[in-house]
Amino acid sequence: MSPTSQKYLLITPCRNEIEFGRRTLDSVVAQSVLPSRWVIVDDGSTDGTSELLAEYAARHPFIQILRKPDRGVRSVGPGVIESFYLGYEACRPEDYDYLCKLDLDLDLPATYFESLMQRMERDPRLGTCSGKPYVRADDGSLTIEPSGDEMSVGMTKFYRVECFREIGGFVREVMWDGIDCHRCRMRGWIACSWDDPELRFVHLRPMGSSHKGILVGRYRHGFGQYFMGTGLAYMLSSALFRMTKPPRVVGGLAMLAGYLDSLVRRRDRYEDPEFRRFLRAYQRDCLLRGKQEATRRLNERTAERHPAVGKARVAR
Repeated sequence: MSPTSQKYLLITPCRNEIEFGRRTLDSVVAQSVLPSRWVIVDDGSTDGTSELLAEYAARHPFIQILRKPDRGVRSVGPGVIESFYLGYEACRPEDYDYLCKLDLDLDLPATYFESLMQRMERDPRLGTCSGKPYVRADDGSLTIEPSGDEMSVGMTKFYRVECFREIGGFVREVMWDGIDCHRCRMRGWIACSWDDPELRFVHLRPMGSSHKGILVGRYRHGFGQYFMGTGLAYMLSSALFRMTKPPRVVGGLAMLAGYLDSLVRRRDRYEDPEFRRFLRAYQRDCLLRGKQEATRRLNERTAERHPAVGKARVAR
């Protein structure tokens, strides 16, 4: 691969990751292009994770550990993003070209970050991107976790710093990792993920299983879709699709239950009417044309909103 001079910042919220943390740490320190800084926010670990992090920080000067007091439980959604921002605010993001919210339960290929930066350098409209997560079965085989090509996945949110700051960063709610990609498209940026060999990574803990099990995670995802502003027709379609993926049927039902319960109880929604209108128009187009075509058309329509495209056309 050709060398890159770009600088990237990693920020990792974590809690009690002794089972998987060493593999993530090893895969990052083996990267073909190392991070300029890696801030790991230890959210009150009690299982030996703190000692593991101290071991690596002592050997690698680009690793910095911030420790929060133990609050007794793992917190997903808002809690993870609060920890992320503790790390973010300890840095000067403007000193970096890229930043990544990185989980500590991943096994990354050695050229992962170099490959992402090269792709982003080739296309200035790429605002956020990632590879695809795979999980390893008991027989050793790898299976891809469901994730749309129009989204960067939550466990490795790799961002151009300019884009991250323009969209206002992450919302401190369960659906933070969906709202951000849609806000990117609203502003003319492209969000995506690729299933290419050099970008496939192993997710050591199945998605949605880190807090009280997969079904609770699916139910929480249903609430997140409601909070984000997803329409009922699109939610039904999404739940039906999830019924075909493990855990079959019950996973999709749990998602739908989380959405419908929130709808009946009239829970609060993301307070941005313009965003919700944008989201529902996009989702309707996805149902009519398919997600790939709807995303392509949307990216074409919003190109002029992108800072680089707008400046070039004004200059002409």
